[in-house]
Amino acid sequence: MQPFTSFTSRVVVLPADDIDTDQIIPARFLKTIDKTGLANNLFADWRYLPDGTPDPNFPLNRPERKNAQVLLAGNNFGCGSSREHAPWALTGYGIRAVISTSIADIFNNNALKNGLLPIVVDAQAYQRMLALFAGSPEAELSIDLASQTISLPDGQVVGFAIDGFAKTCLLNGIDELGYLLSMEDRIAAYEAAVTG
Repeated sequence: MQPFTSFTSRVVVLPADDIDTDQIIPARFLKTIDKTGLANNLFADWRYLPDGTPDPNFPLNRPERKNAQVLLAGNNFGCGSSREHAPWALTGYGIRAVISTSIADIFNNNALKNGLLPIVVDAQAYQRMLALFAGSPEAELSIDLASQTISLPDGQVVGFAIDGFAKTCLLNGIDELGYLLSMEDRIAAYEAAVTG
């Protein structure tokens, strides 16, 4: 995992509520434990027409949203079954953060462990972002994990909460195992002191 740095990006607006993990990455694409290629199937049932060509009306397919790294999603994002493939597909596509008024707990935990920043904002901040980005596809926001802030194009700054341990791991580009391994010298010193 790469360390999570501050960044500025355009925003993909997908305001539907209750987007579940089967919509994020349909079950038929879960036959792999490899992340490779999952981005191609992100929102597959919405993103492609029956003949397999990209639906030009789907937000991810709009040219002005190309290379956007932030998804502004509706309430209760990531609900449904537990599948790590959902954040894998999002990060594989290039999404670094998902902003919503509510993010399902299991998805939230899977996202944090896989380098995707789930951000929950209140309804007022969400509506402000929706108005800013739905009508201005070239508008950008900046996310700074260290200060836990989102800077909007109108100058407003929105704060967000995150678990302290998850924040440390994201900022350092490590997972839980990586965090433990970073303490290897201290663990060895403790074991040596205890066992004499």
